[in-house]
Amino acid sequence: MPESTVLRPLDTIHHLALRCRDAEQTRWFYEDILGLKLAAALSLEKSPGTDNERPFLHLFLELGDGNYIAFFDEPGHAKPAHFELKDSFDIHFAFETDSADSMLAWKENIAAAGDFIFGPIDHDFVTSVYFFDPNGYALEITHKTDRHDA
Repeated sequence: MPESTVLRPLDTIHHLALRCRDAEQTRWFYEDILGLKLAAALSLEKSPGTDNERPFLHLFLELGDGNYIAFFDEPGHAKPAHFELKDSFDIHFAFETDSADSMLAWKENIAAAGDFIFGPIDHDFVTSVYFFDPNGYALEITHKTDRHDA
């Protein structure tokens, strides 16, 4: 890197990308149940940065802050083991909402869709509910308590 280049802080995430079992099922869950907006669905034939044939669909779902969760649907290479429930210590992501009432409303909405959801769990600095998406990823909806910044 040239000396004149100043490293700027990495201050946001553009997207988190994960593999999915089925693009439509994933879109349904994140758009219809969780309310994220489908921002793009790209059908591509080659592995990014290579000329290797590897057809896949790349979905981008937009969060309220303008960042994205992205998914790769690659039917020719996906294995059942990719979609076993993930231990939340290995990978999970937490969506933040502004209040306990909102968190509980999300819990009811997700449960009404037939998905198992548990909590709330009081972690002192946040309170959270937990569930899994159709791909086996552990998800959390959380809100900050009045003890969060301490």
